Amino acid sequence: MDNSFIFKIFRGTPGNQYWEEFELERKPFLNVISVLMDIQKDPINRKGERVEPVVWEQGCLEEVCGSCSILVNGRPRQACTAIIEPIIKATGSNVITLAPFTKFPLIRDLVVDRTQMFENLKKTKAWIESDGSHIKGFGPKVSQDVQETMYVLSTCMTCGCCSESCPQTNDQSKFIGPAPISQVRLFNLNPNGQGTKRERLKSLMGEGGISECGNAQNCVQVCPKKIPLTESIAVEGREVSSQMMKDIFNIEDRES
Repeated sequence: MDNSFIFKIFRGTPGNQYWEEFELERKPFLNVISVLMDIQKDPINRKGERVEPVVWEQGCLEEVCGSCSILVNGRPRQACTAIIEPIIKATGSNVITLAPFTKFPLIRDLVVDRTQMFENLKKTKAWIESDGSHIKGFGPKVSQDVQETMYVLSTCMTCGCCSESCPQTNDQSKFIGPAPISQVRLFNLNPNGQGTKRERLKSLMGEGGISECGNAQNCVQVCPKKIPLTESIAVEGREVSSQMMKDIFNIEDRES
């Protein structure tokens, strides 16, 4: 058994999920994706049965696209950077469990539908509007500190790990999750995003908005890009409170 390991995969379709095991040879530098690809070539389970290949998503294979999000030993992460040997050494077990995210609708096996995350980005206007002009010269100056903050926030892959780990994201809640809140911070920091800053903040004031964050802080622990999500939530909480006061007293923003 020292030269092998077991993938225990929770697979199937909604209402018909089951565990299935595959035994594979241990080799250097294997990651979860490469093992799934090996299974796809010859999908024979530990019982010796030929089965349907496991279904999963993948894209960039370098932790940039966010498409290969799954639960590895119960922890939300990217399959492409989940290296087999360190996982076995850390757990002391040669059994690695794989399962789909639970906070998104299941499609099949390890594939879920993360459409709601993208809908929440639309709700918060997570983009910079442009008039299409390319002849107005340089844009406003941005300080180095702000640039560095924006860069870190811009690495969000909409992978869903933060929502998967968040207890406030569930069937009984409409909480939009940490990632869209952090993206509001990103686009409100951009000088060209100031024109729609109020709209973004107002999108966080209603049902499912920032007030529904329970401050569990799980999100920042599992983010693959180490984005300071709890910091963003705190910043936007202050911004939302400020905007609410401006709305109450009908105060217009005066940007310098």
